[in-house]
Amino acid sequence: MTRIAVLPDALARKIAAGEVIERPVSVVKELVENALDAGASAVAVDLAAGGKSLLRVRDDGCGMSREDAALALVRHATSKISKEDDLFAIATLGFRGEALASIAAVSRLTLRTSEGGDEPGTLVESEPGGAFQVRDSAFPRGTEVEVRDLFANLPARKKFLRSDSSELGLIVKMLTNIALARPGLRLIVRHGARTVLDCPPAAGLRERLFQLFGKDALDKMMEADLADGPVRVSGYVSRPPYGRPNRGRQAFFVNRRPVRDKILSAALQQAFSGLLEKGLFPEAFLFVDVPPGEVDVNVHPAKTEVRFRDAQLFFPLLRRVVERARTRVLGVRDLSEILADGAGVPPGGRPAPAGTENGEGAGPEREEPECSGVGEGGRTYIRGTDFADFPAAGVLPRAAESPQVLGQLGSAYILAEEAGDLLIIDQHNAHERVIYDRYVEIDRERKWPVKMSLLPLVFELSPVQEIGLEEAGPMLRSSGFRVEPMGGRSYALREYPDVFRPEEALSVVLAAADESKKGAPAPAKDRLLAAMACKSAVKAGEYLPREKMEFLVRELFRSANPGVCPHGRPIVVRIPRSQIERGLRRPVSDPAS
Repeated sequence: MTRIAVLPDALARKIAAGEVIERPVSVVKELVENALDAGASAVAVDLAAGGKSLLRVRDDGCGMSREDAALALVRHATSKISKEDDLFAIATLGFRGEALASIAAVSRLTLRTSEGGDEPGTLVESEPGGAFQVRDSAFPRGTEVEVRDLFANLPARKKFLRSDSSELGLIVKMLTNIALARPGLRLIVRHGARTVLDCPPAAGLRERLFQLFGKDALDKMMEADLADGPVRVSGYVSRPPYGRPNRGRQAFFVNRRPVRDKILSAALQQAFSGLLEKGLFPEAFLFVDVPPGEVDVNVHPAKTEVRFRDAQLFFPLLRRVVERARTRVLGVRDLSEILADGAGVPPGGRPAPAGTENGEGAGPEREEPECSGVGEGGRTYIRGTDFADFPAAGVLPRAAESPQVLGQLGSAYILAEEAGDLLIIDQHNAHERVIYDRYVEIDRERKWPVKMSLLPLVFELSPVQEIGLEEAGPMLRSSGFRVEPMGGRSYALREYPDVFRPEEALSVVLAAADESKKGAPAPAKDRLLAAMACKSAVKAGEYLPREKMEFLVRELFRSANPGVCPHGRPIVVRIPRSQIERGLRRPVSDPAS
């Protein structure tokens, strides 16, 4: 008896749909790309429940005839390619003919379309599973696709969707990249009655960046443009020494297609080697134009990844792009002139060597952990010598099991001895652990000391950050932060915990807005408290007197988890005495010799 059988067509459609449609953002991406391929100059997206219950995309593109509309929901039916050779010169965003069929397989889909003129429009209604009806219906030129009850027939997939605000954040982030790729596009996104993104047509990328991120972000960037034969790289990148603690503001476009590419990310980081402080990453909105035959976009079902014929070309090319932009904006070629004030110089006072990622080796997977231990903007600062900055005050008697402090190494590490072994303690990570434990205790008791700012700290958020701030709002308020809208995308920080300086408090709010959309496994409140501890902990490069080092070591070893900081980085390295003696060729049995 045979054990192999052909899957039922309905099941096969669901499996195929699962490869293309992962969550609501996948649906929006496919529908908006179809609209752009149809020549749309305006696209409107309406959502409910983060796109899980309702998702509607309307465009003013060329529309479809009744015959084309009937074929649009059939798998592998497309107008964009017709023969095998077309796969090697794809100029459209879509080309597989799977999107509408896959969406229809996992939702209730309604398509309205018209080519305009005297011919009537067309209405196509589909139920989960793929069956659909086609009839005439009045409709202006263009297309509207409405998707309801996404994954209603796939409950296993539906239960893994995130909260409404998280799904909305993913959609807005993706559409932000679409808006950057098409500055002339009119794009509006509504969630219920609220407009979350409204981009009128822009004259170019600079104006679009201003619309989305504001003047402050644009002032910290420089225009980049360089051609090498048929390949051109253009856009905007960070102006040293400005950077960000993560890669959240890096977007790459290949032939105007938004992509995630590890090669481009690694090449960009290498291009900024020595220009930014360790732990900072450049902002970048870079457009790569290459002949279609030099890049394969048929790599990933969601078309978010590409494969270049000559990927190594981009490492020297992006370095030259950044060098030319820096020379044009700053008017200097010598790196030491840019970093004369010390900003952007890694610990030790020297730029990172060329070909490395901030001195630690380039690689597409590498990214610094959040608690890098450097000050805001890549600078460190010295705190007072009293104990006010520590989570408790006073000098406590030394615990019997507390290691003995020997001194400080490089203004970054505390050297201590325990049972004859040498301990090397990262002072930032250690203080972060101590403060985090104390913050958890304060938060549990709801006893945050709050300070009101005489002059509110006004800041701007991107559309994606606005959604993150909305999701993090209750959590921030419960921790002593009060943020008020000021109109547009401007906000004011009016109150914050008294343990922070103003700029530290603002950085915590911004970190919370970024964190809320990441979907990290740790509870959101734990991530906020970890960010708060990171901002208020002593930094690498700060001198600590012996009293503070002893206090910090004593409190660290009273923690229930002294081995790692709240972000998971190690705190202590232990070097056994036996290892030291072997290295010095001293017999262990004769310590006096």
